[in-house]
Amino acid sequence: MDTLMSLRVFCTVAELKSFTAAADRLGLSPAMASKHVMHLENRLGTRLLNRTSRHVSMTESGTLYFNQSRQMLDGLDEVEAAVSNVTVMPRGTLRLSAPVWVANALVTRALAEYHQRYPDVRFDIDLSGRIVNLVDEGFDLALRATAPERLDPSLVARPLLQVPFHLVGSPAYLARTGRPAEVSDLNGHSLLAYSGMNANGSFALDGRKGPETVSFRTVMQSENEIMLHLAALEDMGLVFLPVWMTQADIADGRLEMVLPEDVTFKATLHAVYPTRKYLSAKVRTFVDFLASRKSLCPMSAEIQLAK
Repeated sequence: MDTLMSLRVFCTVAELKSFTAAADRLGLSPAMASKHVMHLENRLGTRLLNRTSRHVSMTESGTLYFNQSRQMLDGLDEVEAAVSNVTVMPRGTLRLSAPVWVANALVTRALAEYHQRYPDVRFDIDLSGRIVNLVDEGFDLALRATAPERLDPSLVARPLLQVPFHLVGSPAYLARTGRPAEVSDLNGHSLLAYSGMNANGSFALDGRKGPETVSFRTVMQSENEIMLHLAALEDMGLVFLPVWMTQADIADGRLEMVLPEDVTFKATLHAVYPTRKYLSAKVRTFVDFLASRKSLCPMSAEIQLAK
């Protein structure tokens, strides 16, 4: 039995969670699709899929095998396309890791537009906020907003756009504690801190008068920006948040920007993916698509696409 074909069958069954759907896509009978998966299991001496009459799921071994096999098959398709000068249409599941604040109307609209263009690509999006291991966990791509030097050098990092972050607080909090007039006035203010920032609340800021160190009083720390955002709306303190999360609140008066000329900074959003000479069509087209979406940049925030 053709082991390469068996690999394709296994990966398709794993993605669609159905022997019948996989067989239909590949032009096989369900019985033949099952034989291909059994061929791999016999070859490896381990069960790859759990099967019931209504459900198909991967075993732990199956998940590991799927993650590596899928990347290999994607690369093979791209090599064959390059040699034969044929365009490979994007298809399959695109596993994406991103910060929770990427879940906004502008990005969702872009996802819908991409799906209309490439309907055979399905999205599996992780917004947990953790730094995933792309290769070991089987992710195709991550969106990460950080300085280039903090990214894993073994990964490819393509800059997409710059996202402004503002220091914001609720009108009630600022009325209670006083609105800072200069950077030094921020000392001692309550801070809702993202876990990746300084836990001690000390920050070096480049204000109009030059570099200055400010010591906040951290009252909450979390890896989830939604929690920090909600806490700011409940008057708990100041928080650095991306413009995508705060634009509507600022416009409606629920939040205020604090010293926007002194403490606003921009983080570059990168598309990060494993180093591979032949990038799968779904990853390549999706990254190119995001890089071309000027609609992701709110004009009022003056976000500029990276060259």
